[in-house]
Order: sequence, then structure tokens, then C-alpha cells
Amino acid sequence: MYHTILVPISFDPERDVTGPLKVARLLSAPGAKVTLLHVIEQVPSYAISYIPADFMDGTRRALQAELDGLAQTLPNAEGVLIEGHSGRTILDWAEQNAPDLIILASHRPSMQDLLWGSTSGHVVRHAACAVHVVR
Repeated sequence: MYHTILVPISFDPERDVTGPLKVARLLSAPGAKVTLLHVIEQVPSYAISYIPADFMDGTRRALQAELDGLAQTLPNAEGVLIEGHSGRTILDWAEQNAPDLIILASHRPSMQDLLWGSTSGHVVRHAACAVHVVR
């Protein structure tokens, strides 16, 4: 059983959110803290001028509301929204907060993943704690 669990959430339709939440529920020790983390990829500087400021604010509010709704389905869970590159930012958050377990959703690898690597693959290779991948 794990006491601090990190569940990175991707709102990608190819990734199932319910699987990692179910695994978190099953592997949580009584009173375990579960963090649902979503990483907003940084908008390139050349594109930022084309995006209205209120669009990004609205997007952040909507994503935080989704995370909070998911967090309500687990005991002692919270939703955290941060900005950065997904793989590196998940690992940085894990290094600072020292979870016992990271639970990731994965998808069938595509050619792009084989060339550049996937977020889940990056986290699995570099995490300092246990990682459970749900497909």
C-alpha cells in the first residue's frame, strides 16, 4: 500500500482517466494522499500573440475544475495544475514532493512515440519511485 500517490492526468481522448484512478483507489493505504496532476504545455512565444489572454485563463479554470471533479472521486485527493513540458515537469514535481508511487495512463505507441519517446516512457525511465503504467 502507498501513502503518497501521484496520478498525472492527460485529457487526451486516447488515454483512459478511469483506469489510473481505479488503480490509485486500490493501492492507497488508509489516509493516503493522492495528487492528480495536469501539465499545461507552454505555448511557444511565436504563437502566444495569437491567443487571447482570457482564453488561457478560461482554459486554466476549466482544467482545474475538471481536476477538482476527478479529485472528489477519491478520498484525500487534490488536483494540481502546472505549466511545463509534460515528462520533465512530472519528474520535477515528483522530485520535490517525493510520492511513493506514480500511476500513469498510456496509449498504444505510434511512430511519433518510437522516434521521440512518450511521456510515460520518459517517466518510467527516470522516476525515483515506483511507477505503475495502465494501458
